[in-house]
Amino acid sequence: MDNVSFTMFTLSGSSDITNYRVTLFALTLLCYCVIWLVNVTIIVTIIVDKSLHEPMYIFLCNLCINGLYGTAGFYPKFLVDLLSNIHVISYAGCFLQGFVLHSSVCTDFSLLVLMAYDRYVAICRPLVYHSVMTIQRVCVFLICFSWLTPFCLFSINVVLTSRLKLCGASFRRLLCLNWLIVKLACPDADTFSNSVVAYIIIFTYVLHVFFVMWTYMHLVITCVRSKEDRVKFMQTCVPHLVSLITFAITMVFDLMYMRFGATALPQSVENFIAIEFLLIPPIMNPLIYGFKLTKKSIVWVACRLSYTVKEDL
Repeated sequence: MDNVSFTMFTLSGSSDITNYRVTLFALTLLCYCVIWLVNVTIIVTIIVDKSLHEPMYIFLCNLCINGLYGTAGFYPKFLVDLLSNIHVISYAGCFLQGFVLHSSVCTDFSLLVLMAYDRYVAICRPLVYHSVMTIQRVCVFLICFSWLTPFCLFSINVVLTSRLKLCGASFRRLLCLNWLIVKLACPDADTFSNSVVAYIIIFTYVLHVFFVMWTYMHLVITCVRSKEDRVKFMQTCVPHLVSLITFAITMVFDLMYMRFGATALPQSVENFIAIEFLLIPPIMNPLIYGFKLTKKSIVWVACRLSYTVKEDL
């Protein structure tokens, strides 16, 4: 980080919210509490109830953990900014926030891809499901594919970006992202390596998209033939499809805004577009899949936990 030309960045996207920051603070805190409540409920239910120790629920548990990880990179800092008159973030803090948000988004997508593969094997190849989707193999998929891959890719991204000499220190956003930092690089800075890594990341996750399309094409073809498979598709694939579509829509809006800008929009609308991927999926995913975790499972876990607490007392 020898080429650092600034020690702090200004988040100018917060300038439009000073008049109603108390109300926004209360709503943001409520939203963050809801995110923690719904995600922790699903995580604890899956961990405690051994009947839910199946691949699909293990993926769901990781999806909820990742939701907490990603939102932790934004909400605490944003809540502090709402109570402050100065909206700045340190150089290291900006890179850390960008890394957390980018890696969380890609981990989210990778988990949804694994869930699509799980449904493909369960419906299209049911006879080999238990031999293919073993707990050991699921853990390898989770560690290598969902967590390590995005962490390694964005670690390289952060290292390359940290070498750039910057000629600006202000974002018209509420948060830091790697691409925004690269855009602040001086005209003579060499950003070729950053572009190469960015295209590798894009190519990697475009392959994810094609894989999901391939799995759902086979799922639809298989389910058309059998009434039993159609019922299974509605019960297990529709929630996943809703999560996938919700994630895709929020990402498309954010990428279009980040790449092309939207100077004609009010700042408040721009701010919402910028953070919707931190608002909608972390709440929607646990709620959508939570309907599959019957009240019986959640109540059973709650009773067991309360009984354990009483015994300890």
